[in-house]
Amino acid sequence: MNKRITIAIQKKGRLSNSSKSVLRQSGISFSTNGEKLLARASNFDIDILLVRDDDIPSLVDSKVCDLAIVGENVLIEQNLAYKYAGIKKVLDLGFSKCRLEFAKPQNSKLRGFTNKTIATSHPFIVNEYLKKKKIKAKVVKIHGSVELTPYIGIADYICDLVSSGATLEANNLVEFKTVLKSQAVLITQKNLTPSKERIILKLIERIKGVINAFDCKYVMLNTDSKNISQLCKLLPGSESPTIIPLEKENKVAIHAFCKEPVFWETMEKLKSNGASSILVLPVEKILN
Repeated sequence: MNKRITIAIQKKGRLSNSSKSVLRQSGISFSTNGEKLLARASNFDIDILLVRDDDIPSLVDSKVCDLAIVGENVLIEQNLAYKYAGIKKVLDLGFSKCRLEFAKPQNSKLRGFTNKTIATSHPFIVNEYLKKKKIKAKVVKIHGSVELTPYIGIADYICDLVSSGATLEANNLVEFKTVLKSQAVLITQKNLTPSKERIILKLIERIKGVINAFDCKYVMLNTDSKNISQLCKLLPGSESPTIIPLEKENKVAIHAFCKEPVFWETMEKLKSNGASSILVLPVEKILN
């Protein structure tokens, strides 16, 4: 076991599914069945530990796990609570994005936090924010159903994670202040052994290749040669498109790797500027 790498990921939920997907796209072959908490990769010296998200930073800090995927909000909250010294963040992963927001009932006329009560699942982050702003308020830790607390007399405000905002809207709450923005991050132990560090660096490069491909597209289209310059300007994030002569005189194909999303509006602009047979393909991996 000492020769293998252990990576911790969240056991259930959206972050769990995205973490498994990234690992599999990085070439790690494994299966997770039922309530099993440990999955062993069959083609890589890696074991995947499936745990509660709140436990992940401590598992890395205590060297039970070599690296982990965790929400940045969890990492910051746990670091403020326990002052971990054995963890370093190595990569923003770009998925499971959310924000920690202050919110209040839609009909509330409250305008300040002073001497008010705030319910939150992130008390250390909220207290740190209040300390920096020199605001005196009471912070109540709530593990679930934070949205209910203003209506049952527990709190004046809440501070909770928001992605789409639908949950706040459904509970007649309105967000008004962002405390932090969060996403999934990759963390590792400090002071890894050289053998483990080599394996982890290889895995990190693979994960970077997957993450860098998230919004990238490969675009192919045909056009008259006179349109080349204008169409290349319209291709988002492309550096030097490939121009290929076609059988018909003055006809070319343009192939471009686009590092930014290609929306329907982009395709419509390409068509209106002389492009035809426009094909947009997903990019699975990028190795720079």
